[in-house]
Amino acid sequence: MMRSQIVRAIMLVLLAWAAAPAAFAQEVPLQDKPFAEHKIVLQLSDADARKQALVLSVANNLLKAYDPDKIAVEVVTFGPGIDLLLAGSERRKQVESLIAQGVRFDICLNTVDTIERETGKRPEFIPAATPVQVGVGQILFLAENGYTVVRP
Repeated sequence: MMRSQIVRAIMLVLLAWAAAPAAFAQEVPLQDKPFAEHKIVLQLSDADARKQALVLSVANNLLKAYDPDKIAVEVVTFGPGIDLLLAGSERRKQVESLIAQGVRFDICLNTVDTIERETGKRPEFIPAATPVQVGVGQILFLAENGYTVVRP
């Protein structure tokens, strides 16, 4: 009798753990920038080439205006905004250059999964991009940790 109660309790715990929202597991550790005086998250949710260029320009200008060690810049892409981080993006070199300078680019895996479901093919993205399960969840996490959200 006692054994079946223990097994039942373990099963309930396992079910609850499996049903926990993905957002809890998706958080990516904050950037390791101990001297950062400013923390900015740039949101990109559009496929518009002008908005992509603007986000890249803002990130580049921030690095120029502040010492790269004194600013943490993170670009979170979701929805159509992930186009910027696809392997075939015409702006790939710019993105990779900014990554080399310490800017982090996040790609929403929910969006990637949706595209795969709808097209039958998983989109290939820039390997240096940081996958996060929920793009908006990552923005919320960053905002809760002192980042200023900017949507150029």
